[in-house]
Amino acid sequence: MDLRERFTNELKTAMLAKDAPRVATLRMITAKLKDADIAARPGPPLDEAGIVGMLRGMAKSRRESVELYRQGNRPELAEKEEAEISVIEAFLPQQMDAAAMEAAVREAVAETGAAGPKDMGKVMAALKAKHAASLDMSKAGPLVKAALGG
Repeated sequence: MDLRERFTNELKTAMLAKDAPRVATLRMITAKLKDADIAARPGPPLDEAGIVGMLRGMAKSRRESVELYRQGNRPELAEKEEAEISVIEAFLPQQMDAAAMEAAVREAVAETGAAGPKDMGKVMAALKAKHAASLDMSKAGPLVKAALGG
């Protein structure tokens, strides 16, 4: 089952369960997806990788909001954002742990024949091509830099 079908099925389930916060979050996800599909016109709608990227962006913006709400002493809004994050992250693929990430970086460095910091772009491109769904590229960057002696 692809992500679009999962969104629809989860929305139906949440509506039947009268889970208002989950319904609101799922409707927000589907609205964002529809906006992204419209923006992609006249080309094809977002593929699975594009949807995963969209979901990651949504989760990241909510994490930033949580920090700001906590700094502004608004715990009720921070809790609402955290609930949305948990719904969004349920649709994301499992992320690599630190050991698997380091192994993937070593493998990408070996595959590309990278010799120094100037080859960081090649290594990052190889990582993205092979592990885009399960690898957080923002965490991989420092590991690649360290592996290349940068």
